Amino acid sequence: MNESNKPIPQHIPDFLDYCEVEKGLRENTQRNYKKYLDKFVLWLRSKRLEGLLPHQLTPEHIWDYRLYLSRYQDPIRGKILQKSTQNYYLIALRAFLGYFVAKDVQSLPPDKIALSKANKGEKTVKFLTLEQIERLLTSAQPKDATGIRNRAILETFFSTGLRIAELCSLNIEQFANLKDKQDLELGIIGKGGHPRTIYFSDRSLEWIKKYISIRNSKDKSLFINFRDKDGTGTRLTPRSVERIVKQHAILAGIPTFTTPHTLRHSYATDLMNQGVDLRTVQEFLGHKNIATTQIYTHVTNKRLRDIHRQFHGGKDLKK
Repeated sequence: MNESNKPIPQHIPDFLDYCEVEKGLRENTQRNYKKYLDKFVLWLRSKRLEGLLPHQLTPEHIWDYRLYLSRYQDPIRGKILQKSTQNYYLIALRAFLGYFVAKDVQSLPPDKIALSKANKGEKTVKFLTLEQIERLLTSAQPKDATGIRNRAILETFFSTGLRIAELCSLNIEQFANLKDKQDLELGIIGKGGHPRTIYFSDRSLEWIKKYISIRNSKDKSLFINFRDKDGTGTRLTPRSVERIVKQHAILAGIPTFTTPHTLRHSYATDLMNQGVDLRTVQEFLGHKNIATTQIYTHVTNKRLRDIHRQFHGGKDLKK
């Protein structure tokens, strides 16, 4: 390991380039990292530590920064940061320290930064019940091409656990010769350039087949916007897909927090509730680190606890 003579803030641009070139992270992720690290730089300046070198960073500095985050108040709304939001800043800092490790720059190990435990009652995962999912799916009525397309989109989300960008990137050629198929495995390139296989249920494939049969466009994308009068169109944008999901959540009378990512959470939660092991769920979701997948154990653990209280509370035992 070598000691850098460049202060910590001056390493951030190199770190962001590293995220792009070597880690293959999306531009949005890089932008978030920069935003979260900017707050760390502001804290350094407030402590007159902007000249701190990587090898001079200590656990005491990290503890002081965590106190700063826990006491920080939004200057406009006056609200403090939730524990989950504080963790975003700490995760970005851990990734930054991981960059120092990769580049053999002497600094504090990333695992010296522990994440905050969520506040009691603070929800980390929002998901729908199977009954709510069914109401959402059936809210898209096959009255016209738009209704059939929207049903195919919703069914695809819940069948595959795709991220919104991944769904929007699907191309029509990937669904050639579907006529006699009852299921489909499809290889995709997900977040961070990581390949994985996604699986379509019989039900989702039936709706995709119906959609393709009425789709009249030479555009290579699977899901199009039907913007032109003749029924043709171009690739749906993530923003348009978000609006479609929100529209059908309102029609179905389910929670308004419902987004494409809520369907991904619901997909993962259902797998966990069905007894699928964590490693397999990690593969289905395309998570690089299983720690990301572990968030769903909080949901299933609570379900098990509720079942235990209901059926094994001991209230019928003789005293």
